[in-house]
Amino acid sequence: MQLMKTGNKFKKVAILQSNYVPWKGCFDMIAAVDEFIIYDDVQYTNRDWRNRNKIKTNGQIQWLTIPVYNSRSDMIRDVKVSLENWNVKHWKTLQTSYARAPAFRDTSGFLEELYRSQRSAYLSEINVKFIRAINSFLGIDTRITSSSDYDYGGERSERLLALCKAAGADIYLSGPAARSYLDVPLFEQEKIKVEWMDYSGYPEYPQMDGPFEHAVSILDLIFNTGSSAGSFMKFIKKDTAQ
Repeated sequence: MQLMKTGNKFKKVAILQSNYVPWKGCFDMIAAVDEFIIYDDVQYTNRDWRNRNKIKTNGQIQWLTIPVYNSRSDMIRDVKVSLENWNVKHWKTLQTSYARAPAFRDTSGFLEELYRSQRSAYLSEINVKFIRAINSFLGIDTRITSSSDYDYGGERSERLLALCKAAGADIYLSGPAARSYLDVPLFEQEKIKVEWMDYSGYPEYPQMDGPFEHAVSILDLIFNTGSSAGSFMKFIKKDTAQ
């Protein structure tokens, strides 16, 4: 399809629901676009990635979960944390799990301060703070916004399209799971090209204990590789720096 330029370049946008310390693929998606929109004005889903993610402990997968209050009618942005000292508990778990990791000494100061500084009562605000801090560590300078910052409407594909238009997108980068429902011709009618994120082909990195697992929080990569984390990602080719 023929694209229309925004200014001197095509603007690429991705939209993803608020997630707690997501895996490396999420940060590659952020690095691949000009604006990353946290989709926080949609219904909260239980037992999902909104308030939890996976780490490795002694070679086993463990969930790291922020306890929350919620009802079926809550939007993500309105969900509140139900345990005041969750951050201290999570940091202690991470210390126990990764104290032997090669880059723990070099990265623990940054991450401990990040955890201990969390004061927000709202889950999505916490998630955004973690994403911004980890972006900085990885050298990602993509603009981060929230869907609730925009005035738009619609349902499903129409809603995503309206948000892309409100953000001035020329290209919408979507996760592969949306292939089953996204109305691509609808986007093309509005001169917005749809591209699909490819999560295949990631190299393994030196990961402690047990079979290698890609689908864990970015924290696992940071603790194990430190400033070299970008070498094991797709859109961050140079060493990261703190």
